Amino acid sequence: MILETVSVGAMQVNCYILASGHSSQAIIIDPGDEEHKIKKALSQHRLRPAFIVNTHGHIDHIGCDDKFAVAVYIHRQDKVLLDNPALNLSVFFASPFRVTSPVNILEDRNSLKLEDIELEVIHLPGHTPGGIALLLKKPRQDILFTGDSLFCQSIGRTDFPGADGQLLLRSIKERLLGLGDNIMIYPGHGTTSTLGEEKKNNPFLA
Repeated sequence: MILETVSVGAMQVNCYILASGHSSQAIIIDPGDEEHKIKKALSQHRLRPAFIVNTHGHIDHIGCDDKFAVAVYIHRQDKVLLDNPALNLSVFFASPFRVTSPVNILEDRNSLKLEDIELEVIHLPGHTPGGIALLLKKPRQDILFTGDSLFCQSIGRTDFPGADGQLLLRSIKERLLGLGDNIMIYPGHGTTSTLGEEKKNNPFLA
């Protein structure tokens, strides 16, 4: 399995490229900016984009959704962010942005499959109404992409339109922390961690 992290944009978003192996198709998670860096990583592994998954609809995670000529997956409650520059925050950067690629709707517990890769959608409202995590089910079961919901030693911001701090904390505690202490988290920004480490040391989860 190939799992490549590409840090993109001024906000250093972690864009993840996930594929079964070289010369295969790839899932792109949160291609927020700097398409050339993402395409370079794809090329290095001889990968072809199959589809994009947005963990939520903020501009720093969706900014290159239209650059790969593939469909975009996002949770139903965040689809409106793809069409609304005020909600996706691009209007605040003086460059209003709307996704024009085909959009497919995700719901909680949906499965996304590509070759021998399978991801399970976990709805985590709080940072945005339709924020999600993606739990890898195959070929491994120890990786969780947490978007901007859970970070190493922190959680997502809750001062944006549609955010709810108490709901985010409840989402994390009820939906993630019981998955297993050895689960590696791959967040939308910053470094990797484990659920066990965050249980013990994340000040927001005390």
